[in-house]
Amino acid sequence: AGLSTGQRVVTVQKGPLYRTEGSHVTLWCKVSGYQGPTEQNFQWSIYRPTAPEREVQIVSTVDPSFPYAIYTQRVRSRGIYVERVQGDAVLLHITELQEQDAGVYECHTPNTDERYFGSYSAKTNLSVITDTLSASMVPQVLTRAEGEAVELTCEVSKSTTQHTHLSVGWYHLQGAGESDAEEVLTLSKDFVLRPGPSYLKRFLVGDVRLNKVGNTTYKLSIGGLEPSDSGQLYCEAAEWIEDPDETWKDISRKQTGRTPLTVVSQGRDLSVDIAATESSLSEGDTLQLNCMVVVQSGSRNFQVLWLLNNMEVARVDPHGVLIWKDTYEERAKLGQVGAFKHSNTIYVLTIYKVGLKDNGTYHCSVSEVKTPGDFHSIQTKLSSGIQVDVKPIEHRMRLSVSTSTPQVMVGDALILLCEVQGATSPVSVQWWHLPPQHPGPWVLVATMERDGSLSLGSTYQDNRTRGSLRLEKVSSGTFTLVIPNTLDKADGGRYGCKATEWSQGQSWTVEGETAVTVSSMGLGLRAVLTSRIPTVRYGESFELFCQVSTRYTLEEVPVSVAWLFQPSPPTSHYHQLVWVFPNGTVVWGAVQPCFQGKAQMTKAANSFRLHIHNAVAANEGTYQCEVEVWRRNTPPLGQPVATNRSNPVGIKVVLPESKLQVATEESSVETDDGADAAIECRIVSAQNNSQFAVTWYQLLPPADAKPLQIVWADYSGVLEYGAEFNSPAWKSRFLSQRVSSNVFRLRILSVNPKDRGRYYCVVEEWLWLTDGWYKLGEGASGRTTLEIRLPGEQRKLQLEKTNHSLSARESEEVTLDCLLQGACLPTTHLLATWFWGEESGHIRPLLLCSCSCPSRLPPKLRFLPRHLPLSLLLKIEGKSGKKTTCRNSRREKLKLAWGLTFFSFFFLPESTVLSTICSSPPLLNVILYLPLVLILLLVLAVFFLCFRLRK
Repeated sequence: AGLSTGQRVVTVQKGPLYRTEGSHVTLWCKVSGYQGPTEQNFQWSIYRPTAPEREVQIVSTVDPSFPYAIYTQRVRSRGIYVERVQGDAVLLHITELQEQDAGVYECHTPNTDERYFGSYSAKTNLSVITDTLSASMVPQVLTRAEGEAVELTCEVSKSTTQHTHLSVGWYHLQGAGESDAEEVLTLSKDFVLRPGPSYLKRFLVGDVRLNKVGNTTYKLSIGGLEPSDSGQLYCEAAEWIEDPDETWKDISRKQTGRTPLTVVSQGRDLSVDIAATESSLSEGDTLQLNCMVVVQSGSRNFQVLWLLNNMEVARVDPHGVLIWKDTYEERAKLGQVGAFKHSNTIYVLTIYKVGLKDNGTYHCSVSEVKTPGDFHSIQTKLSSGIQVDVKPIEHRMRLSVSTSTPQVMVGDALILLCEVQGATSPVSVQWWHLPPQHPGPWVLVATMERDGSLSLGSTYQDNRTRGSLRLEKVSSGTFTLVIPNTLDKADGGRYGCKATEWSQGQSWTVEGETAVTVSSMGLGLRAVLTSRIPTVRYGESFELFCQVSTRYTLEEVPVSVAWLFQPSPPTSHYHQLVWVFPNGTVVWGAVQPCFQGKAQMTKAANSFRLHIHNAVAANEGTYQCEVEVWRRNTPPLGQPVATNRSNPVGIKVVLPESKLQVATEESSVETDDGADAAIECRIVSAQNNSQFAVTWYQLLPPADAKPLQIVWADYSGVLEYGAEFNSPAWKSRFLSQRVSSNVFRLRILSVNPKDRGRYYCVVEEWLWLTDGWYKLGEGASGRTTLEIRLPGEQRKLQLEKTNHSLSARESEEVTLDCLLQGACLPTTHLLATWFWGEESGHIRPLLLCSCSCPSRLPPKLRFLPRHLPLSLLLKIEGKSGKKTTCRNSRREKLKLAWGLTFFSFFFLPESTVLSTICSSPPLLNVILYLPLVLILLLVLAVFFLCFRLRK
């Protein structure tokens, strides 16, 4: 299967690889199918044969601390380093391979994807083998005459166990540096002879040959030696191995020592001289250089090269054909330079109207060839250098750039001023722009030519974005650039003015620049939404305030505000409620008709207000405001330049309070099998205009079982049955009826034992408000137990079984009551017996009475107890004659109910005067303390009387 989009794949150089110890080794690794930045990072590790499971970290492109200690020094000294070929491909360099570098190399790329998908590393195996290649040549110094031949031999051997190939080449070195070595002839790894460019013609005619003599000896033969063959000759052998990717790699190279070769010329002396008509010039002058060749003998063939600062300017071959290099070819077409062969010994180079770029040292190089078409030179001579100085023409032009708008907001105009002083000729002006934090080249804004013609840069030609740019010449040396509308922060940065003065075919250019800052209108833009009343009653009004803070006043810029709304419960996103555009246009969202005619929007300074009249339930939810700022000097075009959305604010609309109360008393209903049953649900109180929906439920054992929905009747009378009662048979038996305004009834027709259970209703209170029906509340009734009497079952009577304690005085009348619970048939007869007994004695019958149902049972017992405390009990037996369902119809006496009720009495003796006084503490106190008070008063009276008589 192919790779899917976004699947990362790391590829490393295929192994196993064999490299010689001490060689320079490279391993490539690349990644594809990645996400994230184009420049990926790489980490190299090794698994050595001695510990194949242990990872040893070598080098990383992102983490300098990645290498383990054994590799840290080699990485720091760049003995091991990573070369980035491109953003997603690298080369691992090991400059000097060591035996310990053998192992499995892993290339890992850290994840930059949104999720892990693909491969993030790859491995290859590198084996380090011994370098067995050797190359040697017998040391000697050779001197030959021009035209003679020379032979050199090179011994090359190897003992590598892997399958490898050899290549053997000979090189000619004239200078001292290795870079000057010139290939003579090479036997490639594919056993093909390949001559160097300078020896190609001589190889083709058989003057240069290479032969293999024996297994390890290679012989080079050069015939017809020329003076240019003088120098040093050496042999270089290379060992090649084929990698698994079917490419050949040289794993070792060895060079022999140099063998000096001197070729003595046969009387061909040559000298070259150079001269200039004037070596110190000013811009616009003409420079003429003459190259003179001095020879001793007759007709010779020469090729002449003109050099400036060791760079070729032009070449003249023996036929006089002129070849220009680089930019000089264009200047020659314009007639600014010229060169020709005056004679076989005199060559001329002329530069008309020299410039500063023509400064430097000039040489001419003369090469002698055998024939005009020969590529190989017999000898070459270089002239001495002549220094040419070109002085610039003095000019006093100066330039200054300024702006009256160094700091502006997006949408404001930029006004730039360029003043040129000291110009004596017409001036052309160019405006350039370098955006902030932009490393790229300057962008051309506009140009005014010397004749006043204007042209705009490609980026600024659309006047619908920044408006119509104006480049004007205010005075002879003052130029202004006006950009009516800045688009964004990128219009800030540096603006440069370049003025060029033209005179006599020459030009002088001066430059200047100034900085401009364009601030985003979104900088500091913040919207805060508040509400004084987060909870409102139905029908009341509420307000939302959107407070906007900026670094500028909103009166200065066009501003639009959008009010957003998310209903409660929340949906997936906010709905656009209403837009208010800078020109005052109001656009309502299509999904919110319930707000139209009720919402009022106003603006004051930096605040926007949304007023909602007569709140309804549909107005409950979360609100936000979104402020958009548009460019200042143009009507809104496209997208706003800044947007900020406020915090959410929740508004809760409280509906009228529910006054619903449902009767919760527990009750029971008993009916015969096959009869009809009715269960009532009564509403105690509710709102005046409320409508009710009633749901009936049945509860079956066990107690924690889920209630079964029987039927639901909405406020309009529509019935909907539950899943268990949805069949026609069930629907025909269970009916929901509204008996009165506050009473609902569930009728069960033809009940059967399966209908036993507890029943209750849930009442929902609904009220019609302005925009629809709303549920105010609900309440559940008490449980009603439905009992089914089957044929043959009798009604059970129960006697209240409660102990009572009574106190009575002797001779007082006492009345005892007993309660018989349950109903009885008219044919039932009851027998009641009263018993009495002392606490420690036996219980004896006291009274026996018989009566029929229905009557007040059992009768009251009244008596005058005159004895000690006693206990009474009542025993009632009911007997009924009825026809049984047995086959022989006869009357039977059935014991319907019996029970015991205990009464305990405590008797007090008869009342006397003394007992009456003692039983009343207040009366006793009066009788005890009143004589004492009277005696005290009498004593005081006597004492007072005596005191008056004595006085």
